[in-house]
Amino acid sequence: MDTDKFNYVYSCDLDINVQLKIGSLEGKREQKSYKALLEDPMLRFSGLYQENCSDLYVTCQVFAEGKPLALPVRTSYKAFSTRWNWNEWLRLPVKYPDLPQSAQVALTVWDIYGPSRAVPVGGTTVTLFGKYGMFRQGMHDLKVWPGVEGDGGEPTTTPGRTSSSLSEDQMGRLAKLTKAHRQGHMVKVDWLDRLTFREIEMINESEKRSSNFMYLMVEFPRVKTNDKEYSIVYYEKDGDDTSPVLTSCDIVKVPDPQMGMENLVESKHHKLARSLRSGPSDHDLKPNAATRDQLNIIVSYPPTKLLSSEEQDLVWKFRYYLTTQEKALTKFLKCVNWDLPQEAKQALELLGKWRPMDVEDSLELLSSQFTNPTVRRYAVARLQQADDEDLLMYLLQLVQALKYENFSDIQGGLEPGSKRDSQGLSDDSTLDSSQIISGTSGPSTTPQKGKEGADSENLEQDLCTFLISRACKNSTLANYLYWYVIVECEDQDTQQRDPKTHEMYLNVMRRFSQALLKGDKSVRVMRSLLAAQQTFVDRLVQLMKAVQRESGNRKRKTERLQALLADNEKVNLSEIEPIPLPLEPQLRIRGIIPETATLFKSALMPAKLIFKAEDGAMYPVIFKHGDDLRQDQLILQIISLMDKLLRKENLDLKLTPYKVLATSTKHGFMQFVQSVPVAEVLATEGNIQSFFRKHAPSEKGPYGISSEVMDTYVKSCDTPT
Repeated sequence: MDTDKFNYVYSCDLDINVQLKIGSLEGKREQKSYKALLEDPMLRFSGLYQENCSDLYVTCQVFAEGKPLALPVRTSYKAFSTRWNWNEWLRLPVKYPDLPQSAQVALTVWDIYGPSRAVPVGGTTVTLFGKYGMFRQGMHDLKVWPGVEGDGGEPTTTPGRTSSSLSEDQMGRLAKLTKAHRQGHMVKVDWLDRLTFREIEMINESEKRSSNFMYLMVEFPRVKTNDKEYSIVYYEKDGDDTSPVLTSCDIVKVPDPQMGMENLVESKHHKLARSLRSGPSDHDLKPNAATRDQLNIIVSYPPTKLLSSEEQDLVWKFRYYLTTQEKALTKFLKCVNWDLPQEAKQALELLGKWRPMDVEDSLELLSSQFTNPTVRRYAVARLQQADDEDLLMYLLQLVQALKYENFSDIQGGLEPGSKRDSQGLSDDSTLDSSQIISGTSGPSTTPQKGKEGADSENLEQDLCTFLISRACKNSTLANYLYWYVIVECEDQDTQQRDPKTHEMYLNVMRRFSQALLKGDKSVRVMRSLLAAQQTFVDRLVQLMKAVQRESGNRKRKTERLQALLADNEKVNLSEIEPIPLPLEPQLRIRGIIPETATLFKSALMPAKLIFKAEDGAMYPVIFKHGDDLRQDQLILQIISLMDKLLRKENLDLKLTPYKVLATSTKHGFMQFVQSVPVAEVLATEGNIQSFFRKHAPSEKGPYGISSEVMDTYVKSCDTPT
């Protein structure tokens, strides 16, 4: 049962101010004697001798260990007639996490005595936490000690809850029973509870009238959420942390204000150990067996592991020894303090003598961790050794690595006067980046460089120049480079969050367009095909928008989709000049077959489109509009890369990743794979074995199934260990 559960919240987790409600003041004030009136005639004009209730106010202040924790707060002015009733929540200037367990609140009732003087009617004090560390809840009647202010000392002289008032008299006994009822320890009966609480109120009123003291009613807040009441339990932040026990009285912990500052001794050691003078002595240095094992462990660290200062010094000390290990180069470059010119000079000189690293390892040098331009161009020089197929596997990451390049170098690669693209469009952030590639200018008459000049230039290429030069030599690379960059150019989030990065991608697209214009006839044809692809995708997007605006169910929308595709005069998508399919650039398509187009049962209703290939084949794809496919694109690219790496280790898991290409942040293509769900196979055939036996029978194969099909199925279910 819920009543058996104790719901609580720690006080250190409530980052809000403490609140307290001042209710009513019950009881009669004792008037002064005639002797006091004779000694102080002004007393007869105070609120004590008014016929109706005087204008009292209450102050509240939090104390701990006899000292105030915050300034006092007071109730607002209120005129009273027959009884004192403020009914006002006071927001105390202290938060729950700042309260110690011994915190108590002192309340004082004040009366105006003169123009600039107030006298205490009485005071009372109550602890905020009970003896078990629970913050008080609900309403409490506090005993007001006459003529004094609320005392916040320990022990207090004005306790609002005394042993006599809580356990011996009837009010205390009824208060305990009311608390037990509120906490669910009694069975609740609505009609009986109403009568009981009314009787309790009458008993309390009678007790207060017969008492010589006044009583101030205050209410503590209750924490409620989802119709459940929570108790506030005192708890200090990081209270679970253990403190070490000092075994010796001589050991004393003292905070060190220089802990986070630079260690001058280590800094001096760093400079001396890596000075130019230490170079010749380190050249012939060889590690012993233990140090060699430690160096091998450091070299085998994953790229994400940070090296300690001791490990960095060790790698630097034996840098000449490590030059024969290509895997150690990235670890060495991480040890270099590039802000020190002498150290950077030594590192760059050694970079040319190091054993060339693998192409895959060079990708790490293009991350945000390496900003030195020479190091990044060395990585590009290693990428030049990769063939187009391998480069295509990492192209998506290389386009993202452009964010860490020098933006001024990328902009400097633009030809003079190219602040306007080939269509004369102004170069600003609102430029439609898809129009950059669709210029109509003729080819450039700039003479091509000789082979020797090209080779020397390749050694100094930055990442942007390298990607563009390789794309101009391979139509497949050009296709994917265009779409990867165009998505970044059209990303509105990047444009608002990081305008410089957005402008950089625009400049990359402009340089790509210029490079295609400067190429030979086949390269310029490549550029015109990319422009035709962009036009085709734009028309397809407009068509999908028109279908989405169509009212009606999915069948009505499908009919609208097929009708628009068949109208080649307006839409021009069913019969077009052959262009490479953006998703599969090796396939040249002639249009979409209108009568085969359908919409899937989904919130965004993606379209299944069948393209007519130039050789007469049919190629089905899914075109999604209103969805960002970049995440799907990344996951499928990682799966393809894993498959390639596993095949290198002679582990073929028979993976067939489908292709995904985002053509914008809001639309893109997905390869459609005709398949039968396992649930449908089990529903129709009973088990997978019967399904294979029906569709791939073989008398000689296992279980009467083709051995090739069984091999593919078993390997696809395997998991590498």
